[in-house]
Amino acid sequence: MVRLPGRAATRPPRPYGHPRAPLAPRRPDGTGGNGSRPGVLRSALTGRSLAGQVFVFQVVIVLLLVVSAVVAQVLQVQHDTTTEARNRSLAVAQTFAHSPGIVAALRSPDPTVVLQPQAEAARKSSGVDFIVAMNTQGIRYTHPSPDRIGEKFVGTIGPALAGGTVVEEVNGTIGPLVQAVVPVKDDGKVVGLVSAGITIAHVGGAATKQLPLLLASAAVALVLATGGTALVSRRLLRQTHGLGPSEMTRMYEHHDAVLHAVREGVLIVGGNGRLLLANDEAQRLLDLPEDAERRTVLELGLDDETAALLASGRVATDEVHLVKDRLLAINQRPTDLRGGPAGSVATLRDSTELRALSGRAEVARERLNMLYDAGVGIGTSLDVTRTAEELAELAVPRFADFATVDLFDPVLNGEEPRPGTALLRAAVAGIHKDPPLYPVGRRIRWVTTSPQARSLTTGQSVVAPRLRSAPGWRAQDLERTDQVLAYGIHSLITVPLRAGNLVLGVANFWRSQKPEPFDTEELALAEELVARAAVSIDNARRYTREHSMAVTLQRSLLPRSLPEQGALQLAYRYLPAQAGVGGDWFDVLPLSGARVALVVGDVVGHGLHAAATMGRLRTAVHNFSSLDLPPDELLGLLDELVGRIDQDETPEDGAVVTGATCLYAVYDPVSRRCTIARAGHPPPALVHPDGSVEFAEVPAGPPLGLGGLPFETADLELAEGSRLVLYTDGLVEDRERDIDIGLNLLADALRRTPGASPEDTCRAVLDQLPARPSDDVALIVARTCVLGPDRVAEWQVPSDPAAVSDVRSAVTRQLSDWGLDELVFTTELTLSELVTNAIRYGRAPIGVRLLRDRTLICEVSDRSTTSPHLRYAASTDEGGRGLFLVAQMAERWGTRYTPEGKIIWAEQPL
Repeated sequence: MVRLPGRAATRPPRPYGHPRAPLAPRRPDGTGGNGSRPGVLRSALTGRSLAGQVFVFQVVIVLLLVVSAVVAQVLQVQHDTTTEARNRSLAVAQTFAHSPGIVAALRSPDPTVVLQPQAEAARKSSGVDFIVAMNTQGIRYTHPSPDRIGEKFVGTIGPALAGGTVVEEVNGTIGPLVQAVVPVKDDGKVVGLVSAGITIAHVGGAATKQLPLLLASAAVALVLATGGTALVSRRLLRQTHGLGPSEMTRMYEHHDAVLHAVREGVLIVGGNGRLLLANDEAQRLLDLPEDAERRTVLELGLDDETAALLASGRVATDEVHLVKDRLLAINQRPTDLRGGPAGSVATLRDSTELRALSGRAEVARERLNMLYDAGVGIGTSLDVTRTAEELAELAVPRFADFATVDLFDPVLNGEEPRPGTALLRAAVAGIHKDPPLYPVGRRIRWVTTSPQARSLTTGQSVVAPRLRSAPGWRAQDLERTDQVLAYGIHSLITVPLRAGNLVLGVANFWRSQKPEPFDTEELALAEELVARAAVSIDNARRYTREHSMAVTLQRSLLPRSLPEQGALQLAYRYLPAQAGVGGDWFDVLPLSGARVALVVGDVVGHGLHAAATMGRLRTAVHNFSSLDLPPDELLGLLDELVGRIDQDETPEDGAVVTGATCLYAVYDPVSRRCTIARAGHPPPALVHPDGSVEFAEVPAGPPLGLGGLPFETADLELAEGSRLVLYTDGLVEDRERDIDIGLNLLADALRRTPGASPEDTCRAVLDQLPARPSDDVALIVARTCVLGPDRVAEWQVPSDPAAVSDVRSAVTRQLSDWGLDELVFTTELTLSELVTNAIRYGRAPIGVRLLRDRTLICEVSDRSTTSPHLRYAASTDEGGRGLFLVAQMAERWGTRYTPEGKIIWAEQPL
């Protein structure tokens, strides 16, 4: 069975009529027509020198050109052949499809009978390989091989059925061919198809005629190239000094890499002063024109000194020249030192950029240092004003020429800021002392258009780079702003002092000396500085509030004035701690019999709790002293109270008394005896009238609240004019010195004040302390006075009611001697009642004593421990009214117990 044209072949077709490939040209031998000598060719062909590689390269290029020409010619012939085949097959198919009678033949009962002879005749006359007529289903009516008639056409007929044409290349049984399919139309309707095809090999053949001429031309070109390459190779061998290609490549690669990658400019100047080479960096630094090379250096537009240096070729080392806006360090050396060519090589280094880079690094380092200093230097104290001053002092002159800090009034008092209130200028710092800015202490209300008001309202920083063109700022105070501008201040940064959601005030940074205005980088630095300062100011504000509350509480609990008494001349001082109020306290308590009690105590810790605990202990001492208890018994009761306080309060409350000390002393101006007891407190200092100083040896009891051990007392007999110094440990002890050193310093200060008054003594003692001690300090200086015998009268009374009249007579005479006749009646009545009660209910011996002090004191003593009680007598009672009368006539009265019994006393004002 014969395959129809157009069916795909199952095996590669035979190259029917395809032109043969050209043969490669033979290498010329030693006697070739190019005239090359065998030695040169062998040297070139070895490839071990640059000249040999150039020779081989030239030969290869010629061969490639020849091959390329042949291939191009063959490809062109193939392209022309294919194009011709497509055009011929399409023309034959269209001609046959439009031939007369084709439509009628297709509609006839047997189209093959009509069309087969016509198709074969047309095929032979047109030179194509086949003409096939078919119906619209692709069934052949004609074919050169009759056995293929009636089979389906192999090819693409879809576009032709749609009225178009198809031209395609296929591999048929007769080889690669081009076939065209065109429609046969009748009144616009496709009634059949016609396909014509031609084998590509039957169209070609022109390339074979052109190959001999092409090969002859290639052979001539190869001979000429070989001869020229030999001459060039000989010259290259001489000029490259025998260097191999790798050495030459490495040398030029290094040369090019160094010239273009080095960060220094490189200039090579010939002996005639012409610029031979300038790398990229040199062209940038000198701003050379594009055609600078091969021109003399004097024509490059450089300054005279630089051009003269480059043209001279002299040796130069790090000579600095100003070239336009750059400072260049130039090094130059001649190139003919070792037999090289005449000329010089110069290197250029941009010291301007290095200096600018160094300056930027220095600025960054300074800003980091400033932020570090702000972290450690702002907020060193818990004082709002001082913290604001630290911010201003840190910023000047390192960041700004002048700095001011304005805070809301409530902030200075420890309260939260209230928007709408006035601001107070809390700090000013500057490079000069007389800037026309608002001074410290000035109350300011910023107008709404000012940068400060906008910053306070929005909570955002504001930069006024040029104050002269800032009308909103100038609207604050035209006269003062004109003075500020005239002073030279020209730029401003305003940053709000923000602590959380609170705006505490505003910080202003002013510039006068530096002509450039503030920029965004400086704004970021200002915000960082102010952010750190704002936290410290808010901490100080909170501390001020707590400190004020604690100080107010403590001041309310401390004695505001000393009571009147005649036994001691007193002076006192109280200094709160730097870190807050503490629990130190003191008191002066007048007792019966012209005696005076001195109390000094210390609650461990600081703050509100310590102050509140101090108030409780002071109140307890007041109550216990009213019982006229001895010092050791009073401290015992106080110890029990502190223990009960600790039991009632839990650690979670944060109110446990962790320690308290107390010293209690009672001085009697009649006997000049001072009874002292202490609970963990430093001993008192005693300054004798001759100026000698000693610390009283008072038994040291445990601090209050520990319990378990009794307290002991010490009895001192003090000469008139002695000074008793009571104090808390904050006076003699702190973190930097031991208590022994503090006691020695106190003794030295007291020795330097012989015969001084208590006020002078306080002043001398406190002069050795820092201005703000780390702990509270309470100090009492008491100079002793004596109630002399001329102001004391005593009698012994027999245990007989008849002795009462004798006592009255003696008392009357004594009052007359003292000039107190107006008190005779009340005194006789008081003593009669008290002596009668002692005779009736007490035990002998019975004594009577009159003391003339600031009041007239009547005392009746006996050996009984029972004391009378004041009561209201009924109308039917025969007794019980005497003590009531005594209470009515006396200013004060009471009972105190002694080791021998009791004393009932009554005071009358003088």
